Amino acid sequence: MIKRIITATSLMFVCASASAAVDISGVSVPENVTLNNSTMVLNGAGVRSKFFIDLYVGSLFTTSTSTQAQQVIDSDSPTAIRLNITSDMITSEKMIDALNEGFDRATNGKTEPIAASIKSLINSFSDPIKSGDQFTLMSVPGEGVISYKNGQQLAVTPGEDFRKAVLSVWLGKKPTDKGLKKSMLKG
Repeated sequence: MIKRIITATSLMFVCASASAAVDISGVSVPENVTLNNSTMVLNGAGVRSKFFIDLYVGSLFTTSTSTQAQQVIDSDSPTAIRLNITSDMITSEKMIDALNEGFDRATNGKTEPIAASIKSLINSFSDPIKSGDQFTLMSVPGEGVISYKNGQQLAVTPGEDFRKAVLSVWLGKKPTDKGLKKSMLKG
């Protein structure tokens, strides 16, 4: 009888810790993702809003959870930021403008050293964007950033400074959205 109770309790614990999705603003965010042979867990997620309109759900995936932005940026493990577009108000042009502004903020206006890499990444956002699209930016230390749209790999953009700048757009000292940064760093 005790053996059955222990087995049942163990099964309940395993089921409770299985990777169930988390719903954020109507977007099902997985508890973990595997990209480029690296499995990462959901560190945190939140909504990017502007003028009371939800634009996208931003999620941070790390190999081990953290509440410290600089620790994530400087980590020697893969990290991914995922953007699930929730509004048709996000167009390719608006996303490109927002990214350029984000890089300007992340680098304190010193984008010149990584300008070619920024241009390369921005090309990932040049096709039309619609509600339901998903962009994933995988940060791989020593390699750069691998960009995906709707699960399809678009590009690999090399550069360690660039890789850290991409993470800093959302997690840096002057993030695109402070509330989203806080939600991504729930650890």
